[in-house]
Amino acid sequence: MKYIVIVGDGMGDYPIPALDNRTILQAADMPSMRKLAAAGRIDMVQTVPEALPPGSDVANLSLLGYNPLDAYTGRAPIEAAGAGIPLQADDVAMRCNLVHISNGNMTDYSAGHIPTDEAHALIASIQEKLGRDGLRFHGGVSYRHLIVWKNGPVDVSTQPPHDIADQPIASYQPKGPRATELQALMDASRAILADHPVNLARIARGERPATQIWLWGQGRALHIPSYREKFGLSGGIISAVDLVRGLGVLAGLNAPRIPGATGFIDTNFEGKVEAAFRELESGNFVYIHIEAPDECGHMGDALKKKLAVELLDQRVVAPVWKRLEAQGEPYRLILAMDHRTPVALRGHSREPVPIAVIDGPTGPLTREAAFDEFINGGVATDMVHTWIARQYARP
Repeated sequence: MKYIVIVGDGMGDYPIPALDNRTILQAADMPSMRKLAAAGRIDMVQTVPEALPPGSDVANLSLLGYNPLDAYTGRAPIEAAGAGIPLQADDVAMRCNLVHISNGNMTDYSAGHIPTDEAHALIASIQEKLGRDGLRFHGGVSYRHLIVWKNGPVDVSTQPPHDIADQPIASYQPKGPRATELQALMDASRAILADHPVNLARIARGERPATQIWLWGQGRALHIPSYREKFGLSGGIISAVDLVRGLGVLAGLNAPRIPGATGFIDTNFEGKVEAAFRELESGNFVYIHIEAPDECGHMGDALKKKLAVELLDQRVVAPVWKRLEAQGEPYRLILAMDHRTPVALRGHSREPVPIAVIDGPTGPLTREAAFDEFINGGVATDMVHTWIARQYARP
């Protein structure tokens, strides 16, 4: 039995007036997901416990079958694992976004989805000026970076920048113990980036420069049982982002880097599918994570988010299903999302989301069924980590 989980990050949404008051999942052209939903069972699940924020860290940890109330320590330690950055017991990892702030507002949490090579040049300059023994800046993917801080602030309150799009930043600055140390780093980064050649070139091309760093998501190292220990499964996680790759590393799964995987609609979908089937050659589990719907939700762009879901259907779900059918062996396919990222909010929300489980081979399918936020009247039937654990038993 092969187990395949396909996750459209942030696919859930609210009814959108521009889409005739339909959600993205209702309006998108996604025949493969609807056919598979008709062939399987659909439930509504709660992916985030009430006590925790509705972030992709908590929600993907839940989707992997772990109870985040037992394990979660913060977002950045997970990303450090995905980036291959070891953490000592006294290290605190912290997420470091390159952002664009103008007139005191969080204009763009991604600095125009800055390319990774340009971002690395900026982070290298920040490391040169602000790094020191016990405090190091590490380049990541696009706007997503990390710092590792020996005995750094861990009880401080910080704000994810993607949740305050177009809002004044004044009330969202770090608060609590040692908050002034974080604020000092963020403030100092402005002068370093102001006339950096990378930013000057971006401005000349009409692109948004990165105006400063934004620190958040701090925590100490996370420890969870391996997937083999917990579920008797082995395989890999396929994702562009260090956050989800990090969950794979921590769970003892392979987490290969995919060339051309960007975390956006221009990602290497085909490369992800190929990597997934390589994992299934030697293992029995793969988790395919597509970040693009979430990014488009944070942008507040309904049409782009709809396109992201359609690309997921056409270039991931359809080819994965076709290849599984061609192999003719038993499989269990789960279609999921970690949370909603409503375009109206440009941030995450904690409402229940649909999840479908399909046992194959299915044979040819023609009938379609709804796969949207209104299954079961929109009411959750279970917490997702307990729902997932039940699916890993053979039918």
